[in-house]
Amino acid sequence: MVTVTQQHDPRHDARRWWALGALVASMLVLGFDMTILNVALPTMARDLGASTGEQQWMADAYVVVFAALMLPAGLLGDRFGRRRMLITGLGVFLAGSLAGALVDDVTPVIVARALMGVGGALVMPLAMAVLPSLFGPEERTRAVGAVSAASALGLPLGPILGGWLLDHFWWGSVFLVNVPMAAIGIAACVFLLPETRDPASPKVDAVSTALTAAGLSILIYAIIEAPGRGWGDPLVLGLFAASVVLIALLVVRERRSARPMLDLSLLAQRGFLLNTLAATLVMFVLSGLMFVLPPYLQAVLGNDTFATGVRMLPMMGGLLIASRGAQPLLAKFGARAVISAGLVTLAFAAILGSRTSVDDGYGFTALWLSIAGLGFGFAVVPAMSAALGALPRDRAGSGSGLLMTVRQVGGAIGIALLGSLLAGAYGDRLDTSGLPHGAADAASDSVVGAHVIAAQLGDRALTASANAAYLHGMDLVLMISGIAALVTALLAAALLPKPETSPAPAPTPEEDTAVAPTPADAGQ
Repeated sequence: MVTVTQQHDPRHDARRWWALGALVASMLVLGFDMTILNVALPTMARDLGASTGEQQWMADAYVVVFAALMLPAGLLGDRFGRRRMLITGLGVFLAGSLAGALVDDVTPVIVARALMGVGGALVMPLAMAVLPSLFGPEERTRAVGAVSAASALGLPLGPILGGWLLDHFWWGSVFLVNVPMAAIGIAACVFLLPETRDPASPKVDAVSTALTAAGLSILIYAIIEAPGRGWGDPLVLGLFAASVVLIALLVVRERRSARPMLDLSLLAQRGFLLNTLAATLVMFVLSGLMFVLPPYLQAVLGNDTFATGVRMLPMMGGLLIASRGAQPLLAKFGARAVISAGLVTLAFAAILGSRTSVDDGYGFTALWLSIAGLGFGFAVVPAMSAALGALPRDRAGSGSGLLMTVRQVGGAIGIALLGSLLAGAYGDRLDTSGLPHGAADAASDSVVGAHVIAAQLGDRALTASANAAYLHGMDLVLMISGIAALVTALLAAALLPKPETSPAPAPTPEEDTAVAPTPADAGQ
């Protein structure tokens, strides 16, 4: 039986810091998995014969499902208990990881990644949703920074451990390693996290969930198919039109609902909207960068998988430094100045990276990666904290679900759009003249495939052409990312509210229902 304590405020409970540890463990699992697959993609492309488009789907299957289900996941947590749904999400994530380790073809890997996306959809928004209930405004930025840093810490650990596993075991080991990590997260949540819920939250709308999933999936599919078929291809145009119709139907349905699942009224709050858009742009750039960088480090520079992971550390180091240093800067200059400066730093790093040439060594890459990490951290942590701070506590689940959904949509579109831009530029520049038809197709699919074909044929000219073509595509992606970050920085500086005009809300303990965990709950 669950005991409800109306007068207890978790924000005055010393256990909230132990609870934060449970959330950190949960987010560590997601951050760990996000980059371990990126480093594994070149190896999986070689072992499974996956094209660039199939690699995009292996990355995007997780993100599309993640984005589509985060809104209902937040509501499920509000209604049935955020801790319970968080544990459920980690369990589903564990099952998807186990399935991914046991399959041996591209399609089952994509399915396993989608199952992991279901679990991740429950974990991400609920980990953030409990923060306003556990921490007051004066502590929330530090808590958001800790959770964000946990996710960031998983980013460098993923490539390094993943690279070591790929050097010693088969590619499925990068999925299998998630199993003990998820199990640790489950145990931490069971024993440390108090239960919170809002039984008055809207019900999960199956139709709206289906419209979200279908609209996003079709949009991502159209973006991935466009470089190969052509942007004016009838199928591609039809897919774009269908996605627009489905997303428009979703918006119309939610606007007419008395208790909408997609609470668009939250977007009317200027602070929430603009900070969400800033965080989304950062995810757009980060996801695209994490997709294009490993093949450059591995195929073009000739590093093995472990060395590739180690060479991504400068960006993660900058991200960790920024996530820890954001609080004093926020206190002195305010969120608008810090977010704008972070985006300008990110833009500078991306534009600097776009000057990478075939003759440049790793030192230049490490320089702009470090600067990019600082920009990411100083932009995303204050934006997330400010957006969450604009939410009333009784709408924490649905509001943070909306925030995370928009962020993950930005990430999915970043992988699809920037990956497609890379694929198109690479294919246009690659010289496959004189190659047999099958070899030319394999070389055109990815730079990893080109290196495999070049090694088989002893064709040094193909290797040089593939490296130059990939650098051309990567530089184009970085330039577009830098311009997008710069435009967003200018908009943030002009439109974000000044600190004194957007005071943090002062919710009362009664706005949320805190549920004291009982032995029966802890065993569930």
